[in-house]
Amino acid sequence: MTTNSVTLVGNLVDDPELRFTPSGVALAKLRVAVNRRWRDQSNEWQEETGFFGGTCWRDMAENVAESLQKGARVILTGRLQQRTWETQEGEKRSIVEVTIDEIGPSLRWATASIAKTTRGGADWDEVPAEVAAAPVARSDYGPDEAPF
Repeated sequence: MTTNSVTLVGNLVDDPELRFTPSGVALAKLRVAVNRRWRDQSNEWQEETGFFGGTCWRDMAENVAESLQKGARVILTGRLQQRTWETQEGEKRSIVEVTIDEIGPSLRWATASIAKTTRGGADWDEVPAEVAAAPVARSDYGPDEAPF
């Protein structure tokens, strides 16, 4: 089985750019700087930065544009996708980008407040935006029960 999955942790280079397709579907383009730091053979710190572009779609795109800004440290998961095109001069170009499935702020050095959005559409208008309570952990395990 072939899988194409990537997880990146880095900082947004620019504010997310919210756009809409001609049919009205929201998309957000963003770039993430990912730093790698290590000590070389002479015990000196070395650093390397890679820049990765990504796109997220629909409600997530609007949430990203509203919630994240340049410099925010984010964690994202997605799929690598290669795009190829030809310039006006006839040169072939290609780029590898991330189609973002999930993205959120990193809480390693920051805090975040979460506000659940309500879903739109005919079927969702009647559904209350309540969140069910999380299950409560048990502590009364029998001698033959695993605590998970």
